[in-house]
Amino acid sequence: MSQLNQKPVHSNVNNNTHSTVNALITDNIDLWTSAIKKRNATGRGSNKKIELSGIKKLRELILELAVRGKLVPQDASDEPASELVAKLVEIKQKLIIDKIIKKTRKQPDISEEEKQHKLPFGWGWARLEDVYDVRDGTHDSPKPQLEGYPLVTSKNLSSGKLDLTDVKYISEKDHEKVIARSKVDMDDILFAMIGSIGNPVIVDIEPNFSIKNVGLFKYFDRENSSPSFLKYFLFHASIIMKFQSTGGVQPFVSLGKLRSFVIALPPLAEQHRIVAKVDELMILCDQLEQQTEESLSAHQTVVEVLLATLTDSDSAVPVKESFQTNWQRIADHFDVLFTTEASIEQLKQTILQLAVMGKLVPQNPNDEPASALLEKIAKEKAQLIAEKKIKKHPKVDPIGPVVSLPNSWVNIVVQDFADIKLGSTPSRTETEYWNGDIPWVSSGEVANKTILDTKEKITQEGYDNSSAPIIPARSLLMAIIGQGKTRGQTALLGIDACTNQNVAAFVFNQNYVVPEFVQLWAKSKYESHRGDGHGGAQPALNGKKVRSFRFGLPPLPEQHRIVAKVDELITLCEQLKARLIDAQTTQVHLADAVVENALSVQTND
Repeated sequence: MSQLNQKPVHSNVNNNTHSTVNALITDNIDLWTSAIKKRNATGRGSNKKIELSGIKKLRELILELAVRGKLVPQDASDEPASELVAKLVEIKQKLIIDKIIKKTRKQPDISEEEKQHKLPFGWGWARLEDVYDVRDGTHDSPKPQLEGYPLVTSKNLSSGKLDLTDVKYISEKDHEKVIARSKVDMDDILFAMIGSIGNPVIVDIEPNFSIKNVGLFKYFDRENSSPSFLKYFLFHASIIMKFQSTGGVQPFVSLGKLRSFVIALPPLAEQHRIVAKVDELMILCDQLEQQTEESLSAHQTVVEVLLATLTDSDSAVPVKESFQTNWQRIADHFDVLFTTEASIEQLKQTILQLAVMGKLVPQNPNDEPASALLEKIAKEKAQLIAEKKIKKHPKVDPIGPVVSLPNSWVNIVVQDFADIKLGSTPSRTETEYWNGDIPWVSSGEVANKTILDTKEKITQEGYDNSSAPIIPARSLLMAIIGQGKTRGQTALLGIDACTNQNVAAFVFNQNYVVPEFVQLWAKSKYESHRGDGHGGAQPALNGKKVRSFRFGLPPLPEQHRIVAKVDELITLCEQLKARLIDAQTTQVHLADAVVENALSVQTND
């Protein structure tokens, strides 16, 4: 049952309130655009890795102020909401008598707890079903077919508009059955009731379709309704409904909840003024969003271009003047270049690339050259082959671009310095093979870390019944197959262990090769190594490909210097990132505080 409030509001207070609201929006533009955080899920905005949370908060604030009557001034000459509701109730009753709509269950009076704020002059409280014909689509699952009538579900509303590009079709018989209870007409509003609750859209295409698990808002009288005001109100209401929704993986809101939801109803003339103002401010939000995203994109492009000058500099001889010039250009603008998480991550990746190109630390002419180191490795490898401790592999064609390296380095392939061993998996049907003492590494555990323990262990019998070798500690592991980002990731072994068939182990003599340097190389080549996989749903690398990866080998002392320098610089990057996250968190909290304070002030007006 509706409850109306027509207590006057003095015009000077009203005007002051709206001046404050306008100032609140315009005076905090920098705050709205600088409050950014990582995106938990895809959503509005072109950059899916971040969320422009300040602008999102601004949109929510605009809607909140709109439904409280704080966005535009009231006009004493407007027909009050009480008369509007009286008209709609009368029309509703006639529609029930004429059996055009069904009579719904009587709702209780609106309680004081349901009234969220004070009402402006001329406004009134009502339940949505008092002023709109609220229905929902079918709860059944009509049999899909290749053609027929579209069946609209929540996913077809997720883009913010009615999108039928990915829709299932049902038969004419099923369609007639659905529209008997929920026929959609132009200007009706659809509302997702399950999953991503909300996303209200006004029907603006020929409504020759059915709906499933979708709320439907129709009008008792189109001339006494504003579809756009209802849409904006439902955007606001959906935020509340999401918190109040029931269900687990698929939260939902019931038809009863939609019908009983309380709306603060303005006079119809004011609804139109509110819509015009919200449209204007949402366009401003769109512009701010576009400008912010373009600015972030341009900033990232500048960072990438400048960092690329470092990796593109000639490194055939120790640190060229061009490299120093390019680095100085970056250093002079460091404080404005590395101000986003994306730019810091790009810096970290550039550090890795410079490290394995011989550009991160100066060469020492007193170091024994890598060519002499390679001779020692080749001699040891020949001895191990003769003793049948490792296999001899044929020569391979290198995979990866040829990179200009310092004169003291050598360009080789992985099999020139490491023995690549592949694991296997003992049968899981044999329970005595598992819960033993021998660490067993799966590809999911190879995640850019040092492995000190494993989730599973096999018994000696399990080991004897597999072809998996024991991999010595300080070897490098690489996942050669795996879901998500697993393939190509590496980990250092901190223990002796065996691996499953999805992991390749780099076994080498630490007197010649520093394990941490090899991992820096693998991290720097992660994306290209992933791209070298083959296959279908789960592209995989194999032993031959891993042995064929091109590798730049530095002198042994330089390997140690590179690892130390990278550790130092990555630590600085992490500190810079932590400070940035703290600053972004502060901006987000400030935006939240401005919104909360504004709403608190408006509530007390």
